Amino acid sequence: MSGFLSGSAWGHGLATIARDGSVLDVWYPAPALGAAPQSDLQWFPPKELDLVAGEDSLREIRTEVIREEVELSLPVSSTADAYLRLHLISHLLVKPNTINLDGLIPNLPIVIFTNRGPVLPEVYQKKALEFRKAGVSAHSLDKFPRLIDYVTPTKVRIADANRVRLGAHLAPGTTVMHEGFVNFNAGTLGTSMIEGRVSQGVVIGDGSDIGGGASIMGTLSGGGKHKVAVGERALLGANSGVGISIGDDSIVEAGLYLTAGTKVKLVVGERSQLVKASELSGMPGLLFRRNSQSGAVEAIAREGVGVTLNSDLHA
Repeated sequence: MSGFLSGSAWGHGLATIARDGSVLDVWYPAPALGAAPQSDLQWFPPKELDLVAGEDSLREIRTEVIREEVELSLPVSSTADAYLRLHLISHLLVKPNTINLDGLIPNLPIVIFTNRGPVLPEVYQKKALEFRKAGVSAHSLDKFPRLIDYVTPTKVRIADANRVRLGAHLAPGTTVMHEGFVNFNAGTLGTSMIEGRVSQGVVIGDGSDIGGGASIMGTLSGGGKHKVAVGERALLGANSGVGISIGDDSIVEAGLYLTAGTKVKLVVGERSQLVKASELSGMPGLLFRRNSQSGAVEAIAREGVGVTLNSDLHA
């Protein structure tokens, strides 16, 4: 499919394999772009991976070292392939929306993610008492695991690990507060404050602030194709929401939700005109607000920097 990066990526991984032969997850400690080496020592997996491979009779799984290579422009073809692509994004080797993720979700099994690793749901149910006795607890029943169980992003703060999925792209300097959420194939391109919801496919520019309870519309549930982006030094006020891209140095008033079809009164100097919000998608230097007297949604042209983040919070 055109528009995606071409080329290969590869990695040695530690795969969790159930007794029925299905792959539950794969951890890739050091994925890499480019073709997998064929003749040098990189062909062999790290010794550390071999040392931790083995069987876990309680979870009814075995872990084994695998080697996976994928073509980034082609659809996802397996669970090992899916996990490798998610790792590439979270290791910041590729940006969101730049590699082909068609087929990703069907190739991710639903598993119980525990403090001891993934387990098939039926195994966890069958051996509930044994798991309790062994001190094994579950934190999710999902297709996507937590980011920090697989990748530890550099110079990033995540207040609640359960709210950031593997496949999130978190640039150094990013802070994700307790109510913040970052989905897979989404994230930040620079220093940012995330206190709201960053849905699949959404990217946040350097220096921007997603306020508490703010929501950015993704493409998974609605079936739409438009990928929303938030520019640099932009601010989404608390409990606001957007279904259009927000340009550099722009602000969305707290509590205001903008969809593509929202009628907006665009005010530039002494002139004004009524437009759909989609016509303003990505336009820099705007203040979106609701007129407190008329109730009309307005976009006011503004000058200067949108927001300046607190450097102490993002050091």
